[in-house]
Amino acid sequence: MFQIQPGLPLVTAAAMRSAEAAAIAAGTPALTLMERAAQAAAHAILAHLPSRRATVLCGPGNNGGDGYGIAIALSAAGVAVTVAADAPPRREPAATMAARWTGPVVPLDAAPPAPLIIDALFGIGLDRPLDSASQRAIDRLRGHGRVVAIDIVSGLHADRGTALGQPLAAELTIAFAAPKAGHLLADGPRHSGRLAVVDIGVPVETAMMLIDRPRLIGPAPDAHKYDRGWVLMVEGKADHGGASSLAALAALRSGAGLVTIAGPGTHLPAMAVMRRDDEEAANLLNDRRLGSVIIGPGMLPDTRARGWLKRLTWAGKPLVIDAGALRLLAEEPVGAPSVLTPHEGEFTQMFGPIGDDRIAAVQKAASITDAVVLLKGPTTVIAAPDGRVAINTHNSPWLATAGSGDVLAGIIAALLAQGQPLFEAACAASWLHGDAGRRMGPGRIADDLIAILPEVLAGL
Repeated sequence: MFQIQPGLPLVTAAAMRSAEAAAIAAGTPALTLMERAAQAAAHAILAHLPSRRATVLCGPGNNGGDGYGIAIALSAAGVAVTVAADAPPRREPAATMAARWTGPVVPLDAAPPAPLIIDALFGIGLDRPLDSASQRAIDRLRGHGRVVAIDIVSGLHADRGTALGQPLAAELTIAFAAPKAGHLLADGPRHSGRLAVVDIGVPVETAMMLIDRPRLIGPAPDAHKYDRGWVLMVEGKADHGGASSLAALAALRSGAGLVTIAGPGTHLPAMAVMRRDDEEAANLLNDRRLGSVIIGPGMLPDTRARGWLKRLTWAGKPLVIDAGALRLLAEEPVGAPSVLTPHEGEFTQMFGPIGDDRIAAVQKAASITDAVVLLKGPTTVIAAPDGRVAINTHNSPWLATAGSGDVLAGIIAALLAQGQPLFEAACAASWLHGDAGRRMGPGRIADDLIAILPEVLAGL
C-alpha cells in the first residue's frame, strides 16, 4: 500500500495574479510583496550562484521592478551590479522600486557581459513574442555568463511553456510562491534549468500539483494475497502476448498479491502468474476480491475486445485502459471507473490535436470520458474529471522504449487493486515508473524496468 504525498502546487498566470490580488486586498501592500520577492530571490542567488559581479536585465513591468529590488539587495551584499534597462517602469510598485536604485544603469543594447546575468525582463504576463530590442540584448549576452531567471525565463509562456522567440536559457529559475505550469511543459524544462521556489507570503489555491514521491506502507502482519490486491490482465492477441506479459508482471512486482491473465494463450511471464480462459475469467468479475482489470496491451479492436469492454462496463471494476482498447472508446464509452493511458499518437486519434495547451487538452479529455486521463510523454500530464491536474517531471528518456507503457499500466492496476483512488493511483504509478526509468540507464529494455521495481519500492 502507498500513501500519496501532496506535491508542490502548480499555478497558471491567472491563478498567480488572483492570489497576489487577494493578498493585497487582505492588507499586504503590493510594494511589500515586491520587497519580499526581491529579498527572497537575492538570498537564493547568493546561496546557489554567488558572484562578485552581475548584470540585471530589467523590463518595464513588475518583473523589472523585482529586478531593481534584486539589484539593491545584491549590491548591499557586496556584488558589483549593473542594471540594463531602456526605461524605468511607470506603474507601481515597480516604479518605486526602480527609483530606489542608485547604481549604474545602461541601455539594454549596452548590457555588459558578466559572470552572472539576471533575467528580469518579462514575467508571467508575457503572451506575445519578445520585442526586437529585448531579443537583441538576449542574443548579445547568450553564452557570456551564468543565467538566473526571475519567476520565469523571459520569452517563455507561463501556462504552456512554449518559447515566444529565442529565450535566454537559465541555469536557475527562481519562482515566486509556486512553480508555474510553463516551467514544466514544452520548452520550459530545457530553458528553466534548476527550479527554486521561494515564499513571498502569498498563499495559492490551485487544482494543479507536481507529483511527489509516494510513501510505501507495508502490508499488515496478518495480510493475505487478496488484501494486497488482485489484478486481472485481459490478454491481447496471442502473438502480441509480450505486452500483456509485461503489464501482468509489472503489476505483480508493484505489490499486487495476485495476478491472473485472461485469454487463450499459453505463455506465462512468471510461475506466480495464473491464467484463465475468457469464460473462466469473465466469471471472476463477480468476485468481490478482484480489485482491478487491465485491458488493451497487445490487443486489437476486434470482436473479442468489444465483448470484454461490455463485460467490464457491467462489472464496474476499476480499469486501466491502454493501447488497443483505447481505440474502442470512440465507439462506446466505458462507464466503469477508468484510467486511460494514451501516448500522444493515441491521444490525437481519440481527441484530436493536443495543441499548445497540453493541460487544457488533457482536462477536456477527462471531462469528455469521465475518466482519469494520463497523457504519456517527457512530462506526464494527468487530469481527473473533477478538474484536478498533476504533472510528473520525475521521468527519464530511457523510458522511450517498446513496452514501457505496458509496465506503467501494470503499476497503475496494482495500486488500484490495493484500493487507491483512480487519480492518486495514476499519480503514484507515474512517479514509480519514472524512478525505475531513472535507475535504468543505457542498454536496458522494458523487461529490465520490471526487474528494477523492487529496488524502487525498497528506496521509498
